[in-house]
Amino acid sequence: MNVPEQLTGDSPEGSPSPLTIREATPADVPEMLIFIRELAEYERQPEEAIATAEDLVRDGFGERPVFQCLIAEWSGEPAAMALYFPFYSTWRGNAGIHLEDLFVRPRFRRRGIAKALFARLAAIALERGDRFQWHVLDWNQMAIDFYEQMGAHMLQQWRIMRIDGDALKDLAAHGNPKVAAGTDRSL
Repeated sequence: MNVPEQLTGDSPEGSPSPLTIREATPADVPEMLIFIRELAEYERQPEEAIATAEDLVRDGFGERPVFQCLIAEWSGEPAAMALYFPFYSTWRGNAGIHLEDLFVRPRFRRRGIAKALFARLAAIALERGDRFQWHVLDWNQMAIDFYEQMGAHMLQQWRIMRIDGDALKDLAAHGNPKVAAGTDRSL
């Protein structure tokens, strides 16, 4: 587990920054849920944020964690969260991390918190492999501009495919219902 990192050099007097970045613990789960709901509200999909505290405890802090989370605090107050998980590139033969959520509360923006979280995540990605990736909504130009400023480039040729809900349940139970019904033989 990483020790909290106190960032320095951000203040004009050269005094230590009030920013601390640390690994989340189970005690942070209630605050993580609030961050998740605030992000869903910002992304115009509040009804989609249905995760529970039990989900986060099980999946982030249980026997086999599938994600990790960084909490950024400004003068001891929760200011931002970055939730990420590992992935593997078969073509490169190397691992990386996928950033699922990064959210900085509006009153803490423009203080370098997102840049500090990205720097920490980049270091984690290099410890584990050589790639750091995430998704961005096409309407969020402010985020796109920020990411490009950080050195990111948008992959134009790749599109995200998703199957969920009833379609996922049907596929798991019956295979591809369209093919079985004779309506789609494209593959």
